[in-house]
This record gives sequence, structure tokens and C-alpha cells, in this order.
Amino acid sequence: MPVHKVLVVGGGITGSVLSLALAQRGAEVELVEISPQWFGVGHGITVQGNALKALRSVGVLDRVLARAVPFDQMRLRRADGELITELATPHTGGDDLPSTAGALRSDLQDALCDAVYAHGVQVRLGLSVASLDQSPGHVDVTFTDGSAARYDLVVGADGINSQMRAMIGITTKPKPVGMSIFRVVADRPAEMDCAEVYYGGPRYKAGYSPISADECYAYLLDENLDASLVGPRAPLSLLRERGAGYGGTWGKILASLPDDTAVDYRWIEAILVDEPWHRGRAMVIGDAAHACPPLIAQGAAMCAEDAVVLAEMVTGDTPVEQALEAFMARRLPRVRVVLENSLQLADWEIRPGTPGADPGRIMSDTLSFLTAAA
Repeated sequence: MPVHKVLVVGGGITGSVLSLALAQRGAEVELVEISPQWFGVGHGITVQGNALKALRSVGVLDRVLARAVPFDQMRLRRADGELITELATPHTGGDDLPSTAGALRSDLQDALCDAVYAHGVQVRLGLSVASLDQSPGHVDVTFTDGSAARYDLVVGADGINSQMRAMIGITTKPKPVGMSIFRVVADRPAEMDCAEVYYGGPRYKAGYSPISADECYAYLLDENLDASLVGPRAPLSLLRERGAGYGGTWGKILASLPDDTAVDYRWIEAILVDEPWHRGRAMVIGDAAHACPPLIAQGAAMCAEDAVVLAEMVTGDTPVEQALEAFMARRLPRVRVVLENSLQLADWEIRPGTPGADPGRIMSDTLSFLTAAA
């Protein structure tokens, strides 16, 4: 096996799945996470079938689905709640898995964290990488606490604002898409059985997904508001103001939110490193290399796929350098389709009435394309 000892930087979905996949293939894995506490944030996440397939491959799917809500369709509604259509969603993970599941992100991360510890990964919290020194065959790493170690491979899975990306010499940076998102977790109305999206209202769109037996994840896509609002505790009064004009179940959810509801508000950014994600034996994957607007709900899936495919390729018989080249050839075309189509959808959301706009076709074509193996 060409890779024996691997450092994974970042303990989110990408880093956790990668650590698990590597450990299961016999690698010695260390994971560092800059947060002193390791847990997922509390808002919801939509997990498409190809992400569920990746979670199954590392042994956490059953635990995730024990609390998540699987569904195989979505509904489109007008702003007042009137039904436009119901769509079956492709099974991107195969016919034996749900096409989609709504989950609480913290439930997913907790399942991954427990599995990482159970598989003997050495986890170090509250620190990250201070410097890298590459030589043929290995990477010497100095950490922010002054300690140092040598690895066969170093993988940055530290998200869209990755420090590892610049550290290995990649200059591409994320850019605002031109829209923002409000997100809340709320009580799940009895009638909610799948994801629904509301079009034609005063903002770009609103929607929700069930994420557990009694909770749902609701969101509002808006223009970019004042950057000072960005964070996990945006004013609920602002969401109520911006969300006025949407009825149906979405309006019911908004009206039901208690005054102490945590409202997460973010500007949506995107990035695609359209060149090799590796420099020698150091690399970035997941959102550090490619992050897209959440309009096709493929962010987590692309990250989890990266992790599973990379672990498979660097623990085989191919020399590491060749394995990383083959990984790029396999992954970059797939993530490019998702990113470019997500950006096209965002552009049409921002510019309604664009001649030739066909969001339904783009979404359907993208998900159908993703039914092919990663």
C-alpha cells in the first residue's frame, strides 16, 4: 500500500468520511480539527442518494437514517402555497437507497465522529497546520501547538475558507454568488413529508425539508444583505420581514418560530479549483477545492464522494503521485458539472425571466448524470 500514514486537516463531513475510509483500508490516520469541540452545527442538511451511498460505504448510514427522513420526491409551490407540480427525484445512489434524506447536520456529524473514534483514528482538537515541508516520499508537518510529525499524505478538508489551500500554493479563492440564505430548524408540521420549494414570492425562493420525526429545516434565499448580519444569530425579526409574502406550510413555519430561534444567515459563495488539487503529497478536497450554491443539494454528496474515492485510490497498488493524477481525472469533470449547473440555477434565480431559462431541465439532467458511479 503506497500510503501508510495520512494527516487529515478538518473534521467536518469531508474529513470525517475520509478518515473513516482510510482507516477501514488499513491506513494510520490522524485528524486535526481547529475547533476545541468537535460537533456539527444544528441546522438541517439535504443528503442526496449518492451521499447516502458514500455514508453506507463507511458504515454510518444505518445510524444516520435512524433519525433522518427519507423521501423520493419534491414539490414545487407558488408563493401562496398552491401546488405547481410534484417531481420524482432520481436515485443517484442506486435503486436500493432513498433518492434523498433530510437530516439534522449535528446528527450526521455525531455519527461520523463516533465512528472515527471507534476506528482508531487519532483525533487532535484545537489545533491545525502551521507549516509544511515536502520531500520526495513524505511531508513534514509542524502544527500550531509546536509539535511536528511526518506523513505519506496530507489532505486539507478544511472547507470553503480553507487555510490549507493557500498553504500548498493554490491561489483560487471563493467568490460571492450574489445571493444569501437564512436557515432555521423548526417544529415539523404534520403535513410535511418531503422537501418543498416556493417560487414567485418577494425573494428568490423559500423552502423546507423534514429532518427528523418532529423537526424540519426551513430556508429563505435572498439577495445579499449587510455583511454585518452574517453569522449564526441573525435577528429573527429580519427573517420575518424578508419572509413575509410566503404562505402555505412555509408561512405556518415562519409564524410558529419562537422569539429565541437561532437564525443562521450566510452569503452564498462558490469556488472551483480548476487545476490539480494536489501539490506533491499535499492536497485539498471537498469544499476546499469545490463548493457550489445549494440549489441542487449536492454539496455534501460531492464532498463525501471525494473522500471515498480518494481513500480507495491512494490505498491501492498505484504509486501515490499517479493515484492523485487519476483521482483528479476522475473527480474534476463530475464536480465541474455540479458546480456549473448550480451557478446557472443561481443566475436564473437572481435574474427571473431570463430567456431560455429552464431550471427543471438543469436539475433533472444533473441528477440523472449523477446516477453514474462516482
